[in-house]
Amino acid sequence: MAVDSLLKAETTALVVIDLQEKLVPAIDGADSVLANTHKLLELAKILNLPTFVTTQYSKGLGPTVPEISAATSAETYDKVCFSCFGDKPFLDAVRERMPEGSSLLLAGVETHICVLQTALGGLSKGYDVHVAADAVGSRAAYSHVLGIERMRSAGIVISSAEMAIYELLGDARRTEFKQMLPFLK
Repeated sequence: MAVDSLLKAETTALVVIDLQEKLVPAIDGADSVLANTHKLLELAKILNLPTFVTTQYSKGLGPTVPEISAATSAETYDKVCFSCFGDKPFLDAVRERMPEGSSLLLAGVETHICVLQTALGGLSKGYDVHVAADAVGSRAAYSHVLGIERMRSAGIVISSAEMAIYELLGDARRTEFKQMLPFLK
């Protein structure tokens, strides 16, 4: 892990993984995952962060849930690989907008499957990967904990949505902080 692992707005992209109509209802703590992901999407709009949204086999699992799709105009990449990096359109889009060494902030489901494999894939592609632990979830709480532990042991930075938000804002004097404040209260 880098000595300076703080997120910086100039070099960070948000990746929202598989928050879909047929998956979200089964997620333990889904309301919290959605609320924290929504905050991250609002911040991404305010700071103009590159944002990537994925769905896992949307034909079978449905589209992104309305509360998330309404919060972003980002293109959605449908995939069949569990790691977002296993599907070429996603990989190409990220490489085009984010050079190696950039940071990826992950949110979505499921912690121990698609989030974990995407995080490990991001590391292998040369990205600094951060996961907002309260913006990811699994069907079982135990699976969520195991996924977080495995990512942490692999060198992925584990934080929370609020930690990421304050790191990316960096300074309370910024006008962007004032814009974000209503979502933090």
